[in-house]
Amino acid sequence: MTKKILMVLTSHDQLGDTGKKTGFWLEEFAAPYYVFKDAGVQITLASPKGGQPPLDPKSDDPGAQTDATRRFKADTDAQKVLANTVVLASVRAEDFDAVFYPGGHGPLWDLAEDAQSIALIEKTFAAGKPLALVCHAPGVLRHAKAPDGKHLVAGRKVTGFTNTEEEAVQLTKIVPFLVEDMLKANGGQYSKGADWAPYVLTEGNLITGQNPASSEQGAHAVLQQLG
Repeated sequence: MTKKILMVLTSHDQLGDTGKKTGFWLEEFAAPYYVFKDAGVQITLASPKGGQPPLDPKSDDPGAQTDATRRFKADTDAQKVLANTVVLASVRAEDFDAVFYPGGHGPLWDLAEDAQSIALIEKTFAAGKPLALVCHAPGVLRHAKAPDGKHLVAGRKVTGFTNTEEEAVQLTKIVPFLVEDMLKANGGQYSKGADWAPYVLTEGNLITGQNPASSEQGAHAVLQQLG
């Protein structure tokens, strides 16, 4: 049986009131996408608005490129798939074996508050299916609850974009909330590695990665759970 993975991307492109653009982070989409694709997994991409999700222009900078992003730039099929994400409200948690959220700052504004996303997260988690979120994407767990009614992250080992990484990109005052602070406030057992170094935590079926460099490892953690 071919495994089916849903990747959920942001539709939000405004960086607060700075007048600058944001969106999803290219590496955090491309690296997991190819980990899954090369493993023969069936990938579905979704976003709140459907269609082409906005790319964070900073993730397109030459300094942010990796083998996976370069492969994506040369892959017209993958570009077509990305340009045609399905509307998040149309997907059912039951139809997938795992769910993966790439980050970028965009999700802090839309997916963190999106009722469809919250329901998808809660159902996937309750069903014991791998639920992976990297970098800013753990922020979308903000309002998600575990089956016991407590915050989904409460008492669980989690990581996500650090306050010091946010300071380094000078967006501490711009983002609606800080991922590290929120995870701690919601009772998560937050820990982190060195800034910008891969750091992934697995607690049961919940997989979280700290930053862009953690996205590939996070995707491998999902495949490991899918066997």
